Amino acid sequence: MPRHLILLILLGAFFRLIYIYQFPPSLNWDEVSLGYNAYSLLKTGRDEWGSILPTIFRAYGDFKLPGYIYSAIPSISIFGLNPLGVRFPSIVSGILMIAAVYLLSRRVSSRFMAILTALLVAISPWPLFLSRVAVEANLAILLFTLGATLLLYRRLFLGIFLLGLSAWTYNSFRIFTPLFLFSYLLLNRKNVKINFLTVAVTLLLFIPVFIQLLSPSGQARFKWLTLLDEGATVQINQLRSRPGGRLLYNKATYLAYRFSVNYLNHFNPKFLFISGGSHYQFSIPNYGLLYLVALPFFYLGLIALLFKFKKSNFKLIIVWLLLAPIPGSLTRDSPHVLRAITMLPATIVVTSMGIWTAAKKFNVLQIALPVILLLSLEYYINPVSANYQTRYSWAWQYGYKEAVQFVKDHYSQYDQIVFTKRYGEPHEFVAFYWPWEPANFSKSKNWDFHDNWYWVNKLDKIKFVNDWEMSQAVASLPIGPKYLVISSPDNETPGTVLTRINFLDSKPAFIIKEL
Repeated sequence: MPRHLILLILLGAFFRLIYIYQFPPSLNWDEVSLGYNAYSLLKTGRDEWGSILPTIFRAYGDFKLPGYIYSAIPSISIFGLNPLGVRFPSIVSGILMIAAVYLLSRRVSSRFMAILTALLVAISPWPLFLSRVAVEANLAILLFTLGATLLLYRRLFLGIFLLGLSAWTYNSFRIFTPLFLFSYLLLNRKNVKINFLTVAVTLLLFIPVFIQLLSPSGQARFKWLTLLDEGATVQINQLRSRPGGRLLYNKATYLAYRFSVNYLNHFNPKFLFISGGSHYQFSIPNYGLLYLVALPFFYLGLIALLFKFKKSNFKLIIVWLLLAPIPGSLTRDSPHVLRAITMLPATIVVTSMGIWTAAKKFNVLQIALPVILLLSLEYYINPVSANYQTRYSWAWQYGYKEAVQFVKDHYSQYDQIVFTKRYGEPHEFVAFYWPWEPANFSKSKNWDFHDNWYWVNKLDKIKFVNDWEMSQAVASLPIGPKYLVISSPDNETPGTVLTRINFLDSKPAFIIKEL
């Protein structure tokens, strides 16, 4: 392995591992769900609902794909139920991505461009931030990139195998991967030799994906995100009452228009380089996914690629970039940082292509740009990240760990515990931070299903209550038993205050009282 690549991998590893317990400030509900299901598999071979070795996990009703959960079992067995154990597959994926894009770029172009691409992956905000969070998408994009790279090296069987695994890891790849693979085979139909084993692994990996995708559990997530949701249908019906409305306003025209707008917004400099995404858990708000200094080089790289379109390796990068936004464009909150991860490696390859093109004309860029990128990294980490840590700890459901620890320490002293649902699904945080014995978890919880969601209302003697119903729920408690109440400041209940748990900006998160 080249020494410069080793140094970049070490650099990337350092920035993905340092302060992993402190940044992001806590585990969010998706992370604890991934972690606890992996823990439950480790202990019992079943998920939190008691299903044996599932190929899709019910979780809250969002039905998570299995790739990340199974990959987290080894790290949780070693490190335990904590941020490192849960985030380790994502961290490793981010580190290995540096080597993967190096090999990809080396096959496409020069060694300088490969080094530059690896540097961009090592320190750019988009891959760096997501590598510090337990997200299925980060593992999926590594599997996909390795698979695409192997295709470039004419390792068809292994390439298709890894591409297939990506489709079992994150939902966007269930659309993107088949489109990409079909395009690759079409572009290389004269050079690719397909044998029985390759066909068999393709069918084995992808046919179950399509079957599952058509099932109610496979469609559950998409129903929440689809462009043609209930609100869109109402809007279309209102517009159809206008003159000529039936021709102009229908589901087909609405879908085509919204898809086109969403698709083009993935290439908007505001999204990529200036403001980033709007979801607080996947990027720092009002900060680009890639450094601003890289902006002109991305579009220069696009132009340079068009002139090299006839070369098969460059052709594949263009096809990758054109197909990648399709899954995210089918959802209403597009462009979305996580769903757009399908285009991350190709975007960085194109950017490095632009830098390489400019550097051949202006040699000074070969030294100046890496220095500017490292300075951008320093600014991103301090003060931008420090400000994010304090300002957005609420978005990470900060305080659950401390609240659960207090409940656990005083559990035997109370007859019943009333816990607010203000910040989302407290039962999962209780299960994770306790940690609750997996063999008893599914038996201990009382739940119901409505609004396409599995609502856990009770876990042993802990009762979970909607925040707006807390006052009423506490007022109706029978007199006599001893109660512990964990409420939010929005709906504070009567009782003797035992402790308060604050967000990192010192605003109150939980108020714990005795009644």
